[in-house]
Amino acid sequence: MKIALYHKSESQSTIQGLDSLKMVLSAHGISYISVADTLPADIDFLFSIGGDGTLLSSVHLVGNKGVPIVGINFGHLGFLTTAGVDDLETLVSDLQARHYSIEQRTLLQATSTDNPQQTYLALNEVALHRAAEVILLQTQVYVNNNLVSNYIGDGLIVATPTGSTAYSLSCGGPILTPDSGCFVITPIAAHSLSLRPMVVPDTATIRLVADLRGNGICMSADSEMNTLQGGSVVEIKRADFCINLLRLHHHTFFTAMHEKLQWGSI
Repeated sequence: MKIALYHKSESQSTIQGLDSLKMVLSAHGISYISVADTLPADIDFLFSIGGDGTLLSSVHLVGNKGVPIVGINFGHLGFLTTAGVDDLETLVSDLQARHYSIEQRTLLQATSTDNPQQTYLALNEVALHRAAEVILLQTQVYVNNNLVSNYIGDGLIVATPTGSTAYSLSCGGPILTPDSGCFVITPIAAHSLSLRPMVVPDTATIRLVADLRGNGICMSADSEMNTLQGGSVVEIKRADFCINLLRLHHHTFFTAMHEKLQWGSI
C-alpha cells in the first residue's frame, strides 16, 4: 500500500498532525509520499489533509484516475472529511483491514462561451455571482433546452448532492443524499419570493444565460473564480467520471449530519 499526502496549510496544527500521521503510517509499515501538483501512478489512496477546501483542491489532483480520497482534518469543520487527529490509528488499521466503503461522488462539468476550450470541474457547485459594482444579475435558466425562469438577484448556484450541504444550503437549498442522482438549482438572494430552489435529475443539461452588458459576472467552480462577459452562456452537466471518497464503516453521511451540522441536537 502506498499513500499520497496532500496539504495546503502550513499552520502549526496541520504540521503537528501531519507528523503524527507519518509516525502512524511508518509504525504500520505503510509507505507514503508528499505530493503537490502531480499524483504518481502507483498510489492507492490520497490523504487530503486539511478542511473541505483542501479536499476540493485534491479533486483536481486526482482527476479521472479513480484514486480514493481520504479526508483528514486537523482542526476544521471538515464536513467531507473522514477522520481527525484522534482517529489516525483507527483510520490506518481500518485501511489495512479493508474496513471501509467507497462512495462515488458526482462532479459538475461546466463550459462557457467566453472560453469554450476551458472545462471547469466542481465537486460542490458552479455558481454565478454579480460583481460588487452590479446591482442585479439576471440569469435565464434552461433545463434540457426548456426555459425554467429568469432569475433576478445576486446570483445562482447549481450544486451536486455533495455541494448541497455547502453554499447552496446557506442560501436555503435542500440537503440531498450523496446517492440521490440529482442537482439542485438555488437562487442567491432572489428578488422574488416565488423563485425557490429546484431539484433536477443529474442527467439534465443546465444552461445559464447571464443577461448583463459588459463585465460584472463572476463564475466560480468550487474555489476557482473567473470573470465572464455579459451575455455569456454557461453550460453545466454531469462529468463523465466520479470522485471516490473513502468512508470508514462507522462514519456515514447521516453521522456527519449529526456530528458536524448538529442535526437532532436539543
